[in-house]
Amino acid sequence: MVTAMHSIDSLVALQPHHDGSPVYVAGGSAPVLGQELRVRLRVPAGILEPEAVWLRSLEDGEPRFAEANRMAGDGSQLFFEAPLRMVNPVQRYRWLVSYRAAEGTVDYRWLNAAGWHTRDVPDIQDFRIHGDFATPHWVKESIMYQVFPDRFANSGSEKPTAEWMISCAWDTPVQGRGEQTSRQFYGGDLAGIESKLDHLLDLGATILYLTPVFPAASNHRYDASSFDEVDPLLGGDAALISLIAAAHARGLRVVGDLTSNHTGAGHQWFTAAHNRPGAATGEYYYFNEDNSQYEAWLGVPSLPKLNWNSAALRERFILDDDAVAVRWLKEPFNLDGWRIDVGNMTGRHGADELNHEVARMLRRRIEQVRPGAMLLAESTSDASNDVPGDGWQGVVSYSNFTRPLWQWLAKDPDPEAFGWFFGLPQAGPVRIEAGDFVATHREMSAGYSWEVRLANANALDTHDTARAASHMIAGGQEIAACAQFSFPGIPLVFAGDEFGLHGYNGEDSRTPMPWEQPEKWGSDLRPLYTQLAELRKARRALVDGSLRFIHAEKDLLVYIREHESGSVLCLLARGPVPETSMGAATRLVGELGAELMSVGISPRLSTNAEGKLLVSAEGPGALFHHALAVPTWG
Repeated sequence: MVTAMHSIDSLVALQPHHDGSPVYVAGGSAPVLGQELRVRLRVPAGILEPEAVWLRSLEDGEPRFAEANRMAGDGSQLFFEAPLRMVNPVQRYRWLVSYRAAEGTVDYRWLNAAGWHTRDVPDIQDFRIHGDFATPHWVKESIMYQVFPDRFANSGSEKPTAEWMISCAWDTPVQGRGEQTSRQFYGGDLAGIESKLDHLLDLGATILYLTPVFPAASNHRYDASSFDEVDPLLGGDAALISLIAAAHARGLRVVGDLTSNHTGAGHQWFTAAHNRPGAATGEYYYFNEDNSQYEAWLGVPSLPKLNWNSAALRERFILDDDAVAVRWLKEPFNLDGWRIDVGNMTGRHGADELNHEVARMLRRRIEQVRPGAMLLAESTSDASNDVPGDGWQGVVSYSNFTRPLWQWLAKDPDPEAFGWFFGLPQAGPVRIEAGDFVATHREMSAGYSWEVRLANANALDTHDTARAASHMIAGGQEIAACAQFSFPGIPLVFAGDEFGLHGYNGEDSRTPMPWEQPEKWGSDLRPLYTQLAELRKARRALVDGSLRFIHAEKDLLVYIREHESGSVLCLLARGPVPETSMGAATRLVGELGAELMSVGISPRLSTNAEGKLLVSAEGPGALFHHALAVPTWG
């Protein structure tokens, strides 16, 4: 052993590495039960010399050990390979490494999806591979652009009126809190979105994601009064058909937003049953005996909760030929999939635990109707237990990426400003260092298979959050976008991010797009998003390459996305970084190729007389470099 063990335990770059990417797992993205895979562990040569390596897998809940064989390395890396049999639909495993300690005794370390451990660890954070259900390639390769229809573009067509609405001019300030928040109506419509599709193409988007388009009694439309038609305020069914056709003609896919957890209190199913005992649709909801009282989402009376114990609801929502979840995927509409609102709460109420059952049912039915369609679920907390691979393809979550990224890039709190941080009772995000960002990301991602990680949506912000620019340091959104496009997962850009728009909470962030008002832009980030999209499309490593952290300390984060076609070294600097040697980690990077892209006050790379890689930075910035391909499977 060359390097002191305490250095290996504390420095992520010096630790052995494995993830579920093709660099480390051979056998396909959707193995079947009984199939034997080959998995391998990478160990930095000359840093840790293992005496033995074992693969520990769980087979029907019972731990099994297989000794790994040492394979040929490349001089800087050692590889150990072991067979892994798919005994269960979700196969869990981890690595055990033994080595000769300095005093001559034998010591052991565990490596699981959360990291490197000096002690035994629970199974819940084991690596995992799910079988049979593969994520469609286009989903993993996509770049999503989210549109809140009322605030994106107004075609100028005459709109009907409704009792709930307060009509606003396009430049009327948004009310982030108060009675008017959900009632302000700006008149954005589907024809307006269609007129701006080339804007999405210019940014490099491949998916248009629409928040709900069904009739409702609010501007957000998550309180649907019907799932059978498009809101006439948006232009009706014909406008959606036209928009999707125009998007498809440009190579853009379109994904809708569906509420499977609740409807609006004005929904035809609910009004037919409320205060009407014995009504046919009464079983769709959690009513009391006389249908006068009901359960609602978080107690909000306008959002009655759906009861997935109902066989009739399952037929009407999923299984019928004209069911809600499938009708809009067929002709003449042809949606390409769904983002499921409040997916984490769907099918859950007290003792009822039907979430996985509903997710599996939706996945199978959608595959029958539109093979390869997208199915992502919103989840506002740790969603790892909800995505075993056979239901939701991935999640739109904040736990493993968005929240820790906000904390790393947080600006100093402003006591005069409204502090918001994902609903937590604190005045804005509390700043953390790069090492804590990596630790949080790894732990919060540990419960996902690699296939799920590639289908998870990585958002900087959405219509439910404050704008990142409002709570990050100057230049922070630019650095965050670089992470968004270079981490495993789907970049999800909320309309207005490209203009650096601000918003102190979710409602305040739903700003009408200031197309011809550059004085309202925080920054013109269109060139940045375009360049990042082009880089991601040109470098396969940024789509499904492995993720290996090289350095994470204070203001500096360095990682590499590895792929057999060529790897990408990514450096993100939050602020000034004194010249820092990568030391023993230099060999892990390998020979660098050309610079691919730089952002802001980009970090600088150099080498010293000993050939060690040096990194320094003067301010917020990012740098991407081509790196040598990783060894391929023999």
